[in-house]
Amino acid sequence: MGMPFIQKYYVARYIIMQRLRGRKRYPLVLMLEPSFRCNLSCYGCGKIKFPPEILRRRLSREECLSAIDECGAPVVSIAGGEPLLIDDMPEIVEGFIGRKKFVYLCTNALLLKKRIDEFHPSPYLTLSIHLDGNRERHDAGVGRPGVFDNAVESIKLARSKGFRVTINCTIFDGVTAQEAADFFDFVMDLGVEAITVAPGFNYERASKHEMFLKCAASKRLFREIFKLKKKHNWKFNHSILYLDFLAGNRTYQCTPWGNPTRNIFGWQRPCYLLMDEGYAPTFKSLMEDTRWENYGRGRNPKCANCMLHSGFEATAVNDMFSHPLKALYVAIRGPRTSGPMAPDLPETYLGPDYVTSQ
Repeated sequence: MGMPFIQKYYVARYIIMQRLRGRKRYPLVLMLEPSFRCNLSCYGCGKIKFPPEILRRRLSREECLSAIDECGAPVVSIAGGEPLLIDDMPEIVEGFIGRKKFVYLCTNALLLKKRIDEFHPSPYLTLSIHLDGNRERHDAGVGRPGVFDNAVESIKLARSKGFRVTINCTIFDGVTAQEAADFFDFVMDLGVEAITVAPGFNYERASKHEMFLKCAASKRLFREIFKLKKKHNWKFNHSILYLDFLAGNRTYQCTPWGNPTRNIFGWQRPCYLLMDEGYAPTFKSLMEDTRWENYGRGRNPKCANCMLHSGFEATAVNDMFSHPLKALYVAIRGPRTSGPMAPDLPETYLGPDYVTSQ
């Protein structure tokens, strides 16, 4: 089991066409946040903290579809907030599928059993279910007992109905390699397609800042996890070079325009995690008017400990297309789990005036 060939083909074709046209900046995944409203208050997410008048706002179906028409990315990740709180979400999803876009509908699954028959299985639709570890850890993280068990039941139901299902897992401080391995075994046994995984990033609006890993600790943990992978059949929803980056074997700068964010305020600069850097009125303005050089590891203190796929997966994918033999070598042997780690990027931060967006 894994990502279907049709998705690999269309995404690869899209990337090749962008490179042939000489485009240095292009999106891979639209991060769509139609609403910040949610039925949980997770400590890794601060969007539920917005005032009620903001939480009541949402993007219309037309605005959602216009966002993908503007940016042209082959993939859209619908998050928020909880997308299943939006009544016409099935119509929004069908609008993307009608445009031959691959949709990842991100959900905590609390409403999935109630609403699943409003959606139709498709190679273009994946239900990306949020599970941050085992029952004890996940329910503690979302602040409500029973959420883990409901998600597991929803996964089984979705798989029985023929839906593509992936797990979206954030790893926080305190998780051991063996605990992560046991959790990965458990969800793969449920029949999920793959696991999306990343170390949690301590961004400004998060609720419990002490729960997040620093970069060095993240790299050590992922090396220990990948040592165990040799005995397991885990499938990750990532490029092999991103996994190698998580293990500390690659020095990458993030590619924030690879996953542009559209939400109720506009096109968010520079990415969905930095919420106080301003918004662009159009995708064109986001790409052309954002001072991208002000963001990234070593460039901005806010980015210091970020290793998220939303910023670095696009970098890894571009590296893979530039150096396919290198990627093949890593794919055959797996991420290196011993020896020296790749050096960090040099610090070039020039002060608060420099990092203010235009």
